[in-house]
Amino acid sequence: MRGVLDLPAELVPVQDLILRSLHRVEQRFDAQLASDLPPVTAMCAHVERYRGKMLRPTLVVLGGLAVSDPAEPVDDRLVTDDHVTLAAVCEMVHMATLVHDDVLDEADVRRRGRTLNALHGNELAVILGDYLIAGAYDLCSALDTTLAARMIGQTSMVMCAGELLQLDRREDWSLDRATYFEILDRKTAALIGTACELGALATLGYRSDPRADALGRFGRTLGVAFQIQDDLLDLTGDESVVGKSVGKDLEKGKLTLPVIIHLEQADLHARARSLDLIERARTDPASAARLAQAMLESGSIGAARDEAERLVDQARTALDALDPSPARTLMSLLADAVVERAF
Repeated sequence: MRGVLDLPAELVPVQDLILRSLHRVEQRFDAQLASDLPPVTAMCAHVERYRGKMLRPTLVVLGGLAVSDPAEPVDDRLVTDDHVTLAAVCEMVHMATLVHDDVLDEADVRRRGRTLNALHGNELAVILGDYLIAGAYDLCSALDTTLAARMIGQTSMVMCAGELLQLDRREDWSLDRATYFEILDRKTAALIGTACELGALATLGYRSDPRADALGRFGRTLGVAFQIQDDLLDLTGDESVVGKSVGKDLEKGKLTLPVIIHLEQADLHARARSLDLIERARTDPASAARLAQAMLESGSIGAARDEAERLVDQARTALDALDPSPARTLMSLLADAVVERAF
């Protein structure tokens, strides 16, 4: 992830290759969304400002490097045109979900700027999200294999199903951990796992390989940890640091892991008081701050953070299926960065 990792010298060549590759991805992304209609071009340019850590494109490239021949020199030839295309596709699908999420959450800020829906309304934002999805599938269909397009299509369906489950369980204060993790696995982790797996498959000629499967598991488990950290930041983060609207989960009636843990460990009377505070926190910033402090004191925020760290450790074990390499080491470091980030 750009701007997050402080790397030892032996990993710098891989980092430099990734940065050069991400520049190629951005060019592919921009070219795919180019329109002959100036308003569409302007809207796409605004959404391109949403680019941040570029996690999914980075994982496509790293997934490919992690299964490459260790005898090959670390240079641009290892990152093929297919890798660049798949990385752009994953980022387009992700960007589409951000645009649609901002509509669902009525968010005003994204990457420290105004969201598209805040500037131009929900109708325009919804259609632009659809435009991004259509662009992703069009670009993916240009590959010589149909496997990637099928995987992206299946993953997109899984993501939508996860979002639908979350919408169905809004304002359900009895939401359990199992359902919460099901939502995270589908709506966030699925695409991260697919990004890792597709990167490996592009290097391997799209043939089945246990290393690609292992990278898919790594990404999917890491994705759940990533979303837990996102949920923690929504509760405890500073909007000026996080770079997007915070407090939206409670406002929209979404229970996240620290709140679930807080309610689990409360007795009957404490649970009733907490539920009352949760309701008031949805519209009152002072109540939201009191709730965050209560969860800090009860240890539920720390317990949620511990769970994210446990999942990172679990994700890292999947990398044991790979031969040692700078790319594998970098993936392990990136996993740590996921739960250490403040944005």
